[in-house]
Amino acid sequence: MKTIPIIYEDNHLLVVNKPPNILTQGDRTGDIDMLTLLKQDLKKRYDKPGNVYLGLIHRLDRPVGGVMVFAKTSKAASRLSDQIRRNVFQKTYMAVIHGNPLKKRGRLTHYLVKDKRTNIVSTVRKSTEKAKKAILEYELMESAQDFSLVKINLHTGRPHQIRVQFSTIGHPLYGDQKYGRNKKGRQIALVSEQISFEHPTLKEEMSFSSNIKKHKPWDKFHTLF
Repeated sequence: MKTIPIIYEDNHLLVVNKPPNILTQGDRTGDIDMLTLLKQDLKKRYDKPGNVYLGLIHRLDRPVGGVMVFAKTSKAASRLSDQIRRNVFQKTYMAVIHGNPLKKRGRLTHYLVKDKRTNIVSTVRKSTEKAKKAILEYELMESAQDFSLVKINLHTGRPHQIRVQFSTIGHPLYGDQKYGRNKKGRQIALVSEQISFEHPTLKEEMSFSSNIKKHKPWDKFHTLF
């Protein structure tokens, strides 16, 4: 069984570092997923009989790695989900994009539609049926040659949102096979770098970060290390 690095755990929360290229939740491919792996781990570690409860609070695209939180109780799941709805659950990402944005700070707003058959998300007009508003803010941290390191704060959690929005403005993510212009075999340079939220029972502010690996293309940027 693949081991998932645990960052923090208590009676209500399980914070982990998701490896890239693992599904968050099972799909029609039948490939192993985070939710199943973590339930299996909890069952084994605590010798739990029957089904193990673990609430999925937020998702990461399959190729994306980084910090995630799961709920070990229904109370925690409900309260964390409410924080996401109220936009007080903060999600910060780091990405390497092609090119150098003209603005050091920016806010991107688009309307997105997902084709469930092809699993492709497209930007559309506001008036398009089933279009959903997508908002993010970014900060340019550093540029190196034809690439830039950006920090991203999500205000909405749409499928493929970061990848589609940056591709739309002409700065696709390094290694993005679906929305970029990349060679096969490259790992997408997008990481869930930090999450911050209020503990569902203790009411304390909590913040957790992932460790970005020192390999290409991240090693281009001194800001990180």
